[in-house]
Amino acid sequence: MLRYNGHPDVTRTIEAQGGLITRRQALDTGMSGPHVDGLRATGRWVVVRRGVYMPAERWEALDEYVGQPRARGRAAHLTMRAAHVVSHETAARELGLAILTPKNEVIHVTRRGVGGGRLEHGVKHHLAPYQTDQVVLVDGIPVLDAARTVADICREHGYVHGLVACDAARQLGVSLTALWRATAPMRCWPEVTVVRAVIQDSDPGAESVAETLGRILLREVGLGPVETQFEIADGSHSARVDMRVGRHLVECDGRTKYMPVERGGLAVVDPDRVLWEEKRREDWLRGYRLGMSRLVWADFWGPRRALAKERILREYAATCAAYGTDISDLSHLVVRGSA
Repeated sequence: MLRYNGHPDVTRTIEAQGGLITRRQALDTGMSGPHVDGLRATGRWVVVRRGVYMPAERWEALDEYVGQPRARGRAAHLTMRAAHVVSHETAARELGLAILTPKNEVIHVTRRGVGGGRLEHGVKHHLAPYQTDQVVLVDGIPVLDAARTVADICREHGYVHGLVACDAARQLGVSLTALWRATAPMRCWPEVTVVRAVIQDSDPGAESVAETLGRILLREVGLGPVETQFEIADGSHSARVDMRVGRHLVECDGRTKYMPVERGGLAVVDPDRVLWEEKRREDWLRGYRLGMSRLVWADFWGPRRALAKERILREYAATCAAYGTDISDLSHLVVRGSA
């Protein structure tokens, strides 16, 4: 059986590079070309990018939304000779920023220049200035920091992608000051107005991509102001919800909430019990004369989006008709938020 891990240099290189090794690195350890080709041909090594491989078991353990795109970005970095820093959504994955994945995956790097860029072999080279103190190292890879990455994603992909990234950055502790400072040199750059709008509208209370998308949906139908992470407690029970508008609560539900941990979800108990506890929680909240709407991922896209908007407005109107909008009577219960 063909093996690669008998040589400590090969193993060390793969471990140091997040599972990756280039053909040149493998040959430099003394592996023969036919040996490397055999590992690839038999599926023991996966071709992540031309001339860059990863052991199949490591590749298969990576998820398709973050892990595998991150590996492809690192593979491109390993094969580039020109000085560069990783940027845009490629940087976001290295920094642990939640993002809304673009339809077409492109690896982004930024190189110092006065402007412009090109797309070559799946890598978009941005020629743009950046400050040395905006570069951080992630496993030895130079990456533009979170504040600059937010601005780049805004300009590249628009408001929705930008707000998702900005909310995620603020969740990780990136300050408004840092975001505005990163934007300051872009005074005349294309789409800088999108960056400014995103920073203005960002909210560190959005704890997931879905919560950001839910807030955008509420704003589109004219509901607001939206308060995130509203929490009440009465001494025996407590509950925190994703968003509140008046006396109406909105929760953004994902499948991972109800999926067992062993299947990649968040549920540490039986999913049926999770559903039952969720219903008890909602009933308890409604007992305080609060209405509720629930949004799922499918509600944000295609024909379902228009239907979700109509439903939210209908449910919000019912709450207002039954209970009004003022929550001052709950002031003694509010743990987080405003009464």
